[in-house]
Amino acid sequence: MHSVGIDIGGTKIAGGVVAEDGSIIEQLRVSTPDRPAELADAVAVMVRDLAQRHEIHSVGVAAAGFIDATRSVIIHAPNIDWRNEPLRAELEARIGRPVTLENDANAAGWGEYRFGAGQGCANLVMLTLGTGVGGAVVIDGRLLVGGNGIGGELGHIRFIRGGRPCGCGQNGCLEQYASGRALQREIADIAAAGGIGAGLADVQDARGIVPGAEMARLLADDDPGALEAVRRVATALGEACGEFQAVLDPELFVIGGGVADLGERLLHPVRLAYETSLPGYGDRPVADFAIATLGNDAGMIGVADLARLRG
Repeated sequence: MHSVGIDIGGTKIAGGVVAEDGSIIEQLRVSTPDRPAELADAVAVMVRDLAQRHEIHSVGVAAAGFIDATRSVIIHAPNIDWRNEPLRAELEARIGRPVTLENDANAAGWGEYRFGAGQGCANLVMLTLGTGVGGAVVIDGRLLVGGNGIGGELGHIRFIRGGRPCGCGQNGCLEQYASGRALQREIADIAAAGGIGAGLADVQDARGIVPGAEMARLLADDDPGALEAVRRVATALGEACGEFQAVLDPELFVIGGGVADLGERLLHPVRLAYETSLPGYGDRPVADFAIATLGNDAGMIGVADLARLRG
């Protein structure tokens, strides 16, 4: 019997029927409503629609934000006006069946662990590099959620004391230095300085953004400004992974999100910074690094699997 996975984003809700092997049988997408109550209604409509054509065993919902230890209440969400929102109960009342609620980065990490780049690895860390940095930790085959339910927020470790302000209310968080937004900031700084930034400046749009396709072309041509921008972000990420290694000792780091599209251009400098940041560098085992394989479907697939397992 299949599960439904729902991934609630800031601009869209993606839902799909997911088989036990992680394959998506049918998928739907709608725009995310502005009001929380309308959002719960939209999820319920999507589940009922899918249930008309498929036999559904369970429902999982992934959402950005801090979720309490009972996996019932959204304590705080960055993109939706949720503060201590009893989302699980609201959805169950509308859907009429049990709902599993999970943080979206955790769901994506679990999806990669079960069906993606992390298959066969019992201890892994996933970092999703998008607007911010999402984190997920699997230890001995179990998803780490912490005593209060909000563990694994790796993008919000204090990377630089007194550093750039972060949307979480702190300063110097990793996501200010190793995210897609951070990469565009480095690109803008290098382009504005001239010199090696000339190639970047030539392809910036009206907002000062370098489109992904142009960035890929510059990297393929070994443009020095593009390479330097990636090196800065990759170095921050690699150094942070060295710190994560000291605490969590994963066998594998899985890198996802839009920045991961850079592939080996990103991973090579990440590995260099990681290895030289390790305690006991040169004498201890090192982790492998891999690019995530499930793309934007990882959260949907992961939360559907969690719903099936939590039953």
